[in-house]
Amino acid sequence: MVEIIKANATHCELIVEIGKQTFFESHGHSASKDAIDHYISKTYNKETILKEFDNDKVHYHLIYSDGIIAGFSKIELNISNKNIVDLNITKLDRIYLLETFHGKQLGSKLFHFNIELSKKQKQNGIWLAVWTENQKAINFYQKMGFKIAGAFDFKISETHTNPNHIMYLEY
Repeated sequence: MVEIIKANATHCELIVEIGKQTFFESHGHSASKDAIDHYISKTYNKETILKEFDNDKVHYHLIYSDGIIAGFSKIELNISNKNIVDLNITKLDRIYLLETFHGKQLGSKLFHFNIELSKKQKQNGIWLAVWTENQKAINFYQKMGFKIAGAFDFKISETHTNPNHIMYLEY
């Protein structure tokens, strides 16, 4: 059974741990170990995640498979992007699944859940940034109807950025 629940501050440590692990699994080879470690420690710590729960535009959700945590998502409502002219759009900031849950359609379920949530909030579309070398994710998003709308340099550290596509799905 698949269950998706809205996360709150009590789930902070769970999000931190899953975020660290899944970022390393998907991006650990994209920069030096020091750069990756710097990014993970800056992004996935209790203080940073707790602060996000104070922002009513940010929505975290957890996905469980047969009672076991499989991953999480993070969207931000009403976040514009210079590559997209539409207003009232959502940023799909993260959909992270632990590797052991890949191939079980959980990412698709969590994705569709977030699309519906965005639409219920009267958003006109959803956008995201995806690493240009993450072809699996790019293929998934294109299959879901996203189009490449621009480019973005994702800052891993002070000395390293990864090229990203900005992709957009208009409702």
